[in-house]
Amino acid sequence: MIRELESIVLTRGILEHGLRRGDIGAVVHCYEDGAAFEVEFVTAKGDTVAVITLESKDVRPMYPNEILHAREIKAA
Repeated sequence: MIRELESIVLTRGILEHGLRRGDIGAVVHCYEDGAAFEVEFVTAKGDTVAVITLESKDVRPMYPNEILHAREIKAA
């Protein structure tokens, strides 16, 4: 079960926000029954890239044995 303030991983790209499958975000709000989540994506500097509502099929929990990866995003 995904909870507020947990890190999640995108299961699909969201091109209109410059996000790719595998990008990591933080859950800022869980809707009832875990059907959807408000998720914030930020740069390493802490600038918000997007805060979007995602369905449960769009995200998954991070697994303890995963390695993080950095990539540059295009400026808005």
